[in-house]
Amino acid sequence: MNGYLRKSILMGLLFSGITCTLMAQSRPVIYQLLPRLFGNKQNNNIPYGTIAENGSGKFNDIDEKALQGIRELGITDVWYTGVIAHASLTDYSAYGIPKDDADVVKGRAGSPYAIRDYYDVDPDLATDVNHRMQEFEALISRTHEQGMKVLIDFVPNHVARHYQSQARPDGVQDFGATDDNSKSFSPANDYYYVPGKPFLTPVTQGPENPLTALQDHYFNEVPAKATGNNVFSQQPKIDDWYETVKLNYGVDYVNGESKHFDPIPGLWHKMAAILNYWADKNIDGFRCDMVEMVPVEFWQWVIPEVRKNHPDLIFIGEAYNPTVYKDYLLTGHFDYLYDKVGLYDGLKKLIRNQEDADVKAISKVWQEESKDFGNRMLRFLENHDEERIASSGFAGNAQHALPAMVISATLSGGPVMVYFGQEVGEPAKGQEGFGGDDNRTTIFDYWGVPEHQKWMNNGAFDGALLTEEQRQLRGYYKKLMEVCGQDDAIINGEILEIPLYEQRAYAFVRYTASRRLLVVANFGRAQALQKSVVIPDALRDIKEIQNPTDLLTGTMVEYHDQELMLNVPPMTAQIIEF
Repeated sequence: MNGYLRKSILMGLLFSGITCTLMAQSRPVIYQLLPRLFGNKQNNNIPYGTIAENGSGKFNDIDEKALQGIRELGITDVWYTGVIAHASLTDYSAYGIPKDDADVVKGRAGSPYAIRDYYDVDPDLATDVNHRMQEFEALISRTHEQGMKVLIDFVPNHVARHYQSQARPDGVQDFGATDDNSKSFSPANDYYYVPGKPFLTPVTQGPENPLTALQDHYFNEVPAKATGNNVFSQQPKIDDWYETVKLNYGVDYVNGESKHFDPIPGLWHKMAAILNYWADKNIDGFRCDMVEMVPVEFWQWVIPEVRKNHPDLIFIGEAYNPTVYKDYLLTGHFDYLYDKVGLYDGLKKLIRNQEDADVKAISKVWQEESKDFGNRMLRFLENHDEERIASSGFAGNAQHALPAMVISATLSGGPVMVYFGQEVGEPAKGQEGFGGDDNRTTIFDYWGVPEHQKWMNNGAFDGALLTEEQRQLRGYYKKLMEVCGQDDAIINGEILEIPLYEQRAYAFVRYTASRRLLVVANFGRAQALQKSVVIPDALRDIKEIQNPTDLLTGTMVEYHDQELMLNVPPMTAQIIEF
C-alpha cells in the first residue's frame, strides 16, 4: 500500500473514532405499508371489485401482534401510506362524506395521493366510521408502544379534483375559498385556473371496465383548474394526473415561472397548519410527495416553522433530480431524500442481469452522486411506485435481490426501507383493476396481497402459512436489518472500495477506529465469486484478524497470509467481520 493511501485511511479511522463518540448509534429502518392492503384478509381479488367484494384492511387489524412482527425485522419507523382521506368510489354519504365522481377517481379505492380532506383519515380503514380518527390515534399509540416511530404521507403539490374538507377545524378556510378564478394565476389564489373554460374529462382509451357505467364524462368544474402534473389546460390527457388539481405556491408557471413569495402566500400557512395538525397527533415524521414540484423556498420556510413546536419531526422527500438534491437537503431542510435515480436504478439492472449492468454504478453513487450526503439518502428496492422484485417483469425471483439489498443496507448509515410483502417475496401477479397487471401491488384497488396474507395468517401474524423458502427469506431480511441497523461500522464508518475487477461483483470495507466489515456482493447468475482479497495494512493495524465470519450466515471465511479467501455463491452477498 502506498504511503498516501495508508495515511488517508489512518486519518479516516481517527475521524471515524471521533464521530462514533459524538453520534448516537441509530439509523432509520423503515417499513412501508398500506393499511388498506396490509390487514385485508379477503382473497377474492375480483378485478375492479368493490370493498364488499374484495375487502379492506383496517387500522385495528394492525394490532400488537402485527406490530411485533414488523419490529422483529429490525424496523424503527413504520410509514403508513394512504391514511389521509382520499377520493374513492365507495359511498360514505351516510356519514356526511360527499360522494366522489367516477370521472375523476382512479380505481374503486382511489389514489392515496388524491387527497380530498386533509383533516380526516380514510373511512375505508375504520371499523367504526364515526370513530375513524380515534382508531388511527390508537394505532399511533400502539406503534409507539412497540418502540417504533410513525410516518405518514404529506402530499403538497396537488389535491383531489373534488377536494372539500368536512373535518377542518373551526376557523380554517378550505383551499380556493377566496380565490379569484377569473385569473389564471394570482399569488393570492390557492389554485391555478383556465378562465372561462369548463373542465373536460380526458378521452378514455382502452377496453371498457366495470367503472365505465359509472362515468358520464362530465365533471362540473367551471372554470377548469390546472392538473396536478403541471398541465395548464382545460382537458388533461388520460395518462395525466387528471384526478388531481395543482396547488399554487406562488410560482407563475405560465409566465416564465416567476416567483411571488413576498408576502408569504396564504397556501403556505394553510399547509403549515396541516403539518402541525398531524404532528399534534404524535406523528413522528412525513414522507413528502413529489417535493421537487414544490418550490424549495416553501420547504426552507415551512420545515423550520413546523419544527418550532415539533423539533424532532422527520421529513423525507420523494425526489428524482440529483442536480437539486443539495438544494432540498441544505436549503430545504429535508432530513432525507429518495435515492431512486442513482443506486436503485443501477442495482435494478444488476438484479435483472441486463447487458448494460455494471457495478461501477455503485461506485458512482457513493464517490460522486452522494459523496457529501450519502447518509441522507433513503435506500430501497421496493415501494408502492416500483415493480415487485419477484414479479415476472422485474426479476421473477425474490432471492435475486439479496445482494442488492445488502448493498442498499450497508453502503451508508442513512435510512433503508422494506415494502410490506417484500420480505416474503410477493410477486404482484394478475390483473387487479385500475392498477392493471403491471408488476406492482395496486394502490388504486381493493385487493388482497396473497404472499403477505400467508404471513398474516388470518390475523395471527405468525407466518404459519409461509413456505420454508419464504421463512428463510424473511429470516434473511431480519438478520440483514439487525446488522445494518445496529453495527457501528455501517452507521458511522468510512468506506474503502476493494477492487475486484469484475463487472458483476462488488466489494468495499466499512470501518471505524475499532471495527471492520468487508461487504461483498456477487450479482453473477452462474458462478461463485472465488477470489483472494488482500487486506490493506492500515485496516490490519486496527487489531489482529482472527476468525473472519459472514455475519449473515455465521460461516467462517478462510484467512491466511494477510488475505481473505472469498467464496460467494451466485446472487448472494456476505458481510464479513474481520
